[in-house]
Amino acid sequence: MRTMHLLAASTLLAFTALGATPAHAAGKIDCEMRFNLTGWAAIYKHAEGSGTITCTNGRRFNVSIVAVGGGLTAGKYKIENGIGKFSDVYDTSELFGSYAQGEAGAGAVRSANAQALTKGNVSLALSGTGEGVNLGISFGKFTIRRVK
Repeated sequence: MRTMHLLAASTLLAFTALGATPAHAAGKIDCEMRFNLTGWAAIYKHAEGSGTITCTNGRRFNVSIVAVGGGLTAGKYKIENGIGKFSDVYDTSELFGSYAQGEAGAGAVRSANAQALTKGNVSLALSGTGEGVNLGISFGKFTIRRVK
């Protein structure tokens, strides 16, 4: 009888382990970033800003943003209340790091901007309006870091 109970318990334990769902099966997480960014360009491009990432799993992160690059570009600009939409991720740690950036833009006084950035399997679509003067084509990286 004791052997039968041990066998039943072992079988139940094995089925429970096999039925456990891995982290990836828990579902994808949808995240959005609200941000402000100020930058300048004169062949070399540099912009800095801050924002907040909010995710459907309840996580919220304050972040710093740095965009650097180069190209045929010149100007000074400021984006307020920008929005970034991330592709779905399995783990929020995938959101942080450097994204490849390519941009073509022109604007004077009031301007609008939209970009698509990539980092491995994660994509980030940025949009926003701002003010300033900018003209040109540039390439570089857009880095998001978590602020503690």
